[in-house]
Amino acid sequence: MPTAVFIVRATVTDAGKRAAFDRWYEKEHLPDAVKSFGAKKAWRFWSATDPAVHQAMYQFDDQASLDRATTGDDMKRLIADFNRDWPEVTRTRETLLLAQEFAA
Repeated sequence: MPTAVFIVRATVTDAGKRAAFDRWYEKEHLPDAVKSFGAKKAWRFWSATDPAVHQAMYQFDDQASLDRATTGDDMKRLIADFNRDWPEVTRTRETLLLAQEFAA
């Protein structure tokens, strides 16, 4: 089974709120999500081309592990927490399956 990656893309349009969002994601949300999901690892990024775009990526052993993580009560709680703390921040979610890994 190929590695699966869950991606959450958030758009923080208010530049004045980005630092607070960044701290919240770093200190609260990312550690909670990794633990709740049982993800192998996670990364966060701010876009270099659009400073409003934040992306978080969570790695799982396979799609079944990702599906279990993102369909349970923990996912509902994480979404509710996000909506409570950042109601104006829009998000999209995507699931990717590793097609190829190439080491240079």
